[in-house]
Amino acid sequence: MGKGKSFPEHVAIIMDGNGRWAQRRGLPRSAGHLAGAKNIPRVVKAAMEAGIKTLTVYAFSTENWKRPVDEVGFLMKLIPRFCANQLKAMLKNNIRLRTIGRTDDLPEFAKTALLDAIEKTKNNTAFTLNIALSYGGRAEITDAVNKILNDPNRPQGPLTEQDVAKYLYAPDLPDPDLMIRTSGEMRLSNFMLWELSYSEFFVTPTHWPDFNKDTLQEALDSYAGRNRRFGDVKA
Repeated sequence: MGKGKSFPEHVAIIMDGNGRWAQRRGLPRSAGHLAGAKNIPRVVKAAMEAGIKTLTVYAFSTENWKRPVDEVGFLMKLIPRFCANQLKAMLKNNIRLRTIGRTDDLPEFAKTALLDAIEKTKNNTAFTLNIALSYGGRAEITDAVNKILNDPNRPQGPLTEQDVAKYLYAPDLPDPDLMIRTSGEMRLSNFMLWELSYSEFFVTPTHWPDFNKDTLQEALDSYAGRNRRFGDVKA
């Protein structure tokens, strides 16, 4: 895989379909979530090989807290497991781990492991893996507004879009150029509502555990054929 005339530096993925993947195989939903977690490093590798600089993956939404307690508990246990299994590889491959979302809502054992991995990889520069955890697009905008209201140094007078953007979870990251949704669903599911305003979308029927470098290349090829005008009419 290589760069074409039009190439996304930041790709966001709604990782959907873990439960359906498991159901088709007669397995419990937890098996699908485990397979989905194991697929993240493979997709990171494919993204790095393709030349992508930042990958944001939607792992757990603010609405996902409503799921059965056992399922939520299993998902939370996947966080330290992922960090422990991938920390060595992230350090070796110069990958920086980041998160967006209300991560203070995570259980202490998950938050501790996450913060440790974030701290140890903070100076890595080759690639950024940004995981959305306890994340919601409306929550992010709400939190940004509250930060503005509580900031004694906030801009005076009418706010601009640039002013608001500075208070988002990751204001230093560029907006995603391409958003990929797996498992065929045609909705945003409260994901990066501000940042995806002018992103190109690609939806694949492939469930997340089966998403691979070939599926990623399909998305990149589709993106390469787009004409991004950002509201303008120029060719």
